[in-house]
Amino acid sequence: MTPETKARQLIDQKLEQAGWVIQDLKQFNLSAGVGIAIREFPTDTGPADYALFINRKPVGVIEAKKDSAGENLTVTEAQTERYASANLKWRADNAPLRFLFEATGQIIRFTDNADPLPRSREIFHFFKPETLATWLDQPETLRRRLAEQMPALPERNLRDCQVSAVTGLEKSLAMNKPRALVHMATGAGKTFTAITSVYRLLKFGGAKRILFLVDTRNLGKQAHQEFMAYTPPDDARKFTELYNVQRLTSPHIDPHAQVCISTIQRMYSILSGEPIDDSAEDISLNEVQQTTKQEKFVRYNSATPVETFDFIVIDECHRSIYNLWKQVLDYFDASLIGLTATPDKRTFGFFNENIVAEYSYEDSVADGVNVGYDVYTIETEVTQKGGQLKAKEWVDHRDRQTRKKRWSETEEDTVYTGKELDRSVVNTSQIRQVIQAMKTAVETKIFPTRKETPKTLIFAKTDSHADDIINIVREIYGQGNAFCKKVTYRSEEDADSILSSFRNDYNPRIAVTVDMIATGTDVKPLEVLLFMRDVRSKGYYEQMKGRGVRSLDADSLKRVSNSADGAKTRFVLIDAVGVEKSCKTESRPLEKKPGVALKDLLQGVAMGSRDDDTLLSLANRLVRLNKQLDDKAKARIEKHSGGIPIGELGKALINALDPDAIMQAALTQARASGITRSEDTLLPEEIEAARAERVAAACSPFDKPELRDEIENARREREQIIDHINLDQVTFSGFSEQAETEAKAVIQTFTEYIRQRKDEIAALSFFYQQPYRRRALTFDMIEDLHEQLSKPPLMLTTERLWSAYARVHANQVKGTTSHRQLTDLVSLLRFALELDGADAELKPFADEVDRRFANWIWRHNAQRGTAFTSEQTEWLRLMKDHIANSCSIAREDFDYAELADKGGLQKAWGMFGKELDTLMNEMNEELVA
Repeated sequence: MTPETKARQLIDQKLEQAGWVIQDLKQFNLSAGVGIAIREFPTDTGPADYALFINRKPVGVIEAKKDSAGENLTVTEAQTERYASANLKWRADNAPLRFLFEATGQIIRFTDNADPLPRSREIFHFFKPETLATWLDQPETLRRRLAEQMPALPERNLRDCQVSAVTGLEKSLAMNKPRALVHMATGAGKTFTAITSVYRLLKFGGAKRILFLVDTRNLGKQAHQEFMAYTPPDDARKFTELYNVQRLTSPHIDPHAQVCISTIQRMYSILSGEPIDDSAEDISLNEVQQTTKQEKFVRYNSATPVETFDFIVIDECHRSIYNLWKQVLDYFDASLIGLTATPDKRTFGFFNENIVAEYSYEDSVADGVNVGYDVYTIETEVTQKGGQLKAKEWVDHRDRQTRKKRWSETEEDTVYTGKELDRSVVNTSQIRQVIQAMKTAVETKIFPTRKETPKTLIFAKTDSHADDIINIVREIYGQGNAFCKKVTYRSEEDADSILSSFRNDYNPRIAVTVDMIATGTDVKPLEVLLFMRDVRSKGYYEQMKGRGVRSLDADSLKRVSNSADGAKTRFVLIDAVGVEKSCKTESRPLEKKPGVALKDLLQGVAMGSRDDDTLLSLANRLVRLNKQLDDKAKARIEKHSGGIPIGELGKALINALDPDAIMQAALTQARASGITRSEDTLLPEEIEAARAERVAAACSPFDKPELRDEIENARREREQIIDHINLDQVTFSGFSEQAETEAKAVIQTFTEYIRQRKDEIAALSFFYQQPYRRRALTFDMIEDLHEQLSKPPLMLTTERLWSAYARVHANQVKGTTSHRQLTDLVSLLRFALELDGADAELKPFADEVDRRFANWIWRHNAQRGTAFTSEQTEWLRLMKDHIANSCSIAREDFDYAELADKGGLQKAWGMFGKELDTLMNEMNEELVA
């Protein structure tokens, strides 16, 4: 199969998935559907690869290129424009066509010529015909409305920073910039600003639907409440009285919803069809560490097409959108609007450095929007130096999950550091001393005039740590259960009701959390934050601090803290773990040596290069290559790596350089040598020795030359050198005298290959062991065999083999002019092995399936005594066509477009009932054997 043919097949498949009817020029029927794509449609400048018709009218063209064209599709835009402006045969009106596409099998670019200053953009998949029909009926495009029809913003009830954000965003959208970042300090009203923009985009921009992405389910509820409370400046009705707002809690998107609120996890579940555990939406993605196996890949979902949303507002656009979940955002043809209080370099990079509004925390304090804070430090000896337990000491041992205790002796001396507290070792005295010190400081130094404990939030390390803190807080304050509550996703009580009471009621006075109130959640009466966990991420730390910055008027504060003598003017951050002093990391680019070849990086590591730049660059290349390779290439690499996936090889290099892990390893090595050390007293040579040991372990797989070669070979298979220096010219065109000899040589090579490897290839084993393994033939087997045949040195593609047999056995070969399908390899195998006799014909696999189907259905009708109904017969033909393309059919195949569009498995089951599985088994056996 030529690259052009393969690309056309993939383009056809994507068009059909989107609901287009594909036709050849000789058999076109414009009444066959809303959208018709006609191949090779003639124009006065040559045939267009595809001409697109909507409701019988020509509206656009597709210029198809082979996949090797890659991302350079922009160079073909002039060609697409030429076809769109050409005179189409049989067309009276020769006005230029509006919708322009360039496509390979992998990449699609789209231009709407009705936009102001039309600009092409890459899209994940073709649009549905109904979408283009809707656009044609609109007097203006969305981008033209944004550029020309947005009225001035009423500034009543808006802060200056909010006015700046909305106007800056609309200016960016008017310039057709695909991504925009709004940087606003926590407490400055980001959500209110976003809702104002959403309202204007719906009312004046004519947006169809907007997705509002939130970090957690709890923040989704909070956002929904703000939409319900919002009253626009030019209408007395609430937002939700004007527009339908849906908070997604199931896979179903209401077709009438104009705003959808969702976590990105939920949106991935909708696109992929994979079920989602509700608890997955409860954890902030700032808390989730990415692993290679977590990468999320999406495929086209006709129920949720790429044009479902016009805009995506990403609230608290955390780092996970840039790696783990990025494909969910890439899927939709929507402008991205990011909202954050804590951007880093990666945030700026993702949003193309298009910062449409910037309002810092310092600005917000100066304006009185937020309050400043003081830092109060509590240090204990155990926190700083850790502790030691001697062997044979009688202590409690507690299960981390169940918290069940047993009283027994320690088996050996145990030395622990402050970093290990509340993970491997719990020192209740350390917790008690910190809580007691906090109580004393608040009552005597921080808020000495208060009669009640100010609203306080404690950040714990784990859920178990939170339970320990709660018990000790209640004991030290001499209070009951209502005084101190846990607000985490694992809390046995309803977390939302506790959080509501924490905001609005007298009790609880103190809340303990791990992650639920770490980002986004609004608790304005908070005046004390106690950190009993360290945080390495600068952005996440700023988010956590942001829980205390909200300003609050005197009356509102008095409602929950009666002895407060005025408005909230500050909050106090109590640092019990050195969180203010610890080194905070920002997201860092992994690619440090972009100009160094992968082969040289591999050789350098094998020769002993151990600097951060080399290791991080190699890690980045491996992680990136992992996303590009197919399963077979990955399996070959794992064979030489000792079973380690290529993505894990890269991840191991990154983890080896983790400063926290290096520090911990150095402390462990020091203890093993009998030396008592803390992080502050570790010697540089001890830290370097720990680093060297971790790095050596991560680099050891690359010592194997066969692994390095396999990785480089895999990369080379994915890339090509483009030679634009040596210009070619045709020296001969026509059949040579040696053509038949060469064709015979091709057939001989093919025949010898399959006879020599009959036991190695599953698809060949199927043919040599008939009839016992007839049911074992799968499309994957054929695909695997085709891959092995078509690569060097054999280069035996299905197209080349068919041509060779047509040259040598002209009288026996049919279908030489039709496009080859991968399943035609089945026919080639049967012919080469003479399974149907030496005089049998070689004809396309689909033709043989058609013949067998006709015999099967005639025989089946005769045995039943009654024929299948016309509707049943139509379904059986659809199933037959699927078998012709894929060699088999199973229940899960009813999700494919040609079957799903007719009602899928549910419809088929209603048609045939329990007989469906029997019919599928019969068809698999009789149509393919």
